[in-house]
Amino acid sequence: MVSIVLYEPEIPPNTGNIARLCLATNTPLYLIEPLGFSLDDKHLKRAGLDYWQHVNYRVVKSLHAIQDEFPDSTFYYLSTKAEKTYTEVNYKDSDFLVFGPESRGLPESLIYKTGTAVTIPMFNEKVRSINLATSVGIVLYEAIRQLS
Repeated sequence: MVSIVLYEPEIPPNTGNIARLCLATNTPLYLIEPLGFSLDDKHLKRAGLDYWQHVNYRVVKSLHAIQDEFPDSTFYYLSTKAEKTYTEVNYKDSDFLVFGPESRGLPESLIYKTGTAVTIPMFNEKVRSINLATSVGIVLYEAIRQLS
C-alpha cells in the first residue's frame, strides 16, 4: 500500500480526518515536524474520534528521514502548481504521497526539481485549492483503485 506524508500540517481537524482515513484504508501516515498543533489537541482527537491508538502513524523530523529510510520508493508531491495530474501516475505499493501545509503548500524545490509533482485538476479559477483532507482522499483512493 502507498503511504501518506503530511509535510508540516497546520490544521488539527484535517490531520484527524486524514488519520481516520488512513486507518480505514490500512495506510501508513507520516507527520513531518514541525506540526502546527499538539497531538493532544482536542480538535485533532475529535476528528479522529477514538481511533488514534489504532492508526499506523509516525512523527518524523524531516522528509529526508523518510527518503533515506525508503531509498527505492517514489515520492509524489501534490501541488496546485504541478502540470501532471494524479491520474496520470501508475502507483506502486512502495510509493509515498506527500501533501504540504494548508496555508502555503509544499516548497517549490520539491515541486519543480523532483519530476514527480502531481495535481488534482480544478475547473474554477476562483478556488485556490481543495481542502487537504479531501485531497488526500481523492489521490489515496486512486492509488487504491489501481493497486486493487
